[in-house]
Amino acid sequence: METKRGKLYICGTPIGNLEDITVRVLNTLKEVDLIAAEDTRHTLKLLNYYEIKKPLTSYHEHNKEKKGIELINKLIEGENIALVSDAGMPGISDPGEDMVKLCIENYIEVEVLPGASAIITALVASGLSTEKFSFEGFLDRNKKNRRERLKRIKSDDRTLVFYESPHRLKDTLKDMKEVLDDRSIVVARELTKKYEELIRGRISDVINHFKESPPKGEFVVLVEGSTEEEEDRSFENLSIEEHILLYIDEGLSKKEAVKEVAKVRNISKREVYKYSIEI
Repeated sequence: METKRGKLYICGTPIGNLEDITVRVLNTLKEVDLIAAEDTRHTLKLLNYYEIKKPLTSYHEHNKEKKGIELINKLIEGENIALVSDAGMPGISDPGEDMVKLCIENYIEVEVLPGASAIITALVASGLSTEKFSFEGFLDRNKKNRRERLKRIKSDDRTLVFYESPHRLKDTLKDMKEVLDDRSIVVARELTKKYEELIRGRISDVINHFKESPPKGEFVVLVEGSTEEEEDRSFENLSIEEHILLYIDEGLSKKEAVKEVAKVRNISKREVYKYSIEI
């Protein structure tokens, strides 16, 4: 007789304050056979706080391929496993994404237990538009790649949300000012903790802030989306051909540039394409 397969529980954990956890997650952590954690030492503090005693195993970016297979085998054998990250929801800028895919490929049930999210917490507190937003995760460590990505999203009218580490924050802010112009920005740190801080202003204001106060902790960076006025300024004195070239210079392919020019000018792609043939 075939053993009933186990289930993977994706458990949202606190992003700072240990009391920001659901009763459902706590009950699940008490009931599963094994807890897979990004950092077992970090998760042990949470378990000790709630007097939960369960076996822990590590699952992180550097061991996800080998450990992922081990966890799948345990699930196939009938064990129930909870997956947690150091903070927030596993699977967001996190190797939990790979574990979910592995489970789907192996016909193992996945259940997500919602919890705290640094992205949503920072967005709601920011004062920027929450109607539409785009989460970009961590920008590339490479300066050229980072700037190319910023050029691609420059015309996006949604609030842009990023994660950033303290040792790269200043370089990222500098690139944002040069590529996105001096927009409104909010930088959030230590969310839900005693020294929670949200720094608001123009990008240049925030750059000056961190000249005096070195960045510490993990950051959520929220940038105002592009405005129609910015778009108008970018092409009002340009021919269609010059407008296409402008976007190509910003890192878009010719095909993407044609599409963007058509969208911004509210004309057909076919009309714009005629001007792109000689480029």
